[in-house]
Amino acid sequence: MRGQVFDDVPRALERWQKQEKKISIFSSGSVLAQKLLFTHATAGDLSRHISHYFDTTAGSKTDKRSYQKIASVLQLSPSEIVFISDVSIELDAAKSAGMHTLLCLRAGNRPQPASTHMLIQTLDEVFP
Repeated sequence: MRGQVFDDVPRALERWQKQEKKISIFSSGSVLAQKLLFTHATAGDLSRHISHYFDTTAGSKTDKRSYQKIASVLQLSPSEIVFISDVSIELDAAKSAGMHTLLCLRAGNRPQPASTHMLIQTLDEVFP
């Protein structure tokens, strides 16, 4: 089995790593599942780009404290973090913790309510 990622993901991860960005994942899937997905992606081993994996052991994805905890583990101020998601309520929690947020709208994803989050269509728009 191979993990499927959007076509822009490998490009973005490579670019961000060259820019010396710390790349972390916060998913409702387990850390093990995340590592397997990114290690065995159809685009090749993408795990080398990712410095930290977080799952719901960090807390709920809709709870501001989860994002505060993640910032603490990363040893960053929340204001130094850009959180990208396709779910507005997750972004609301991250924003309330002090993070910058981007709502990624992709074809086929569940429509999101109107929000104040900056909208992107692709990761190619982030730190070009």
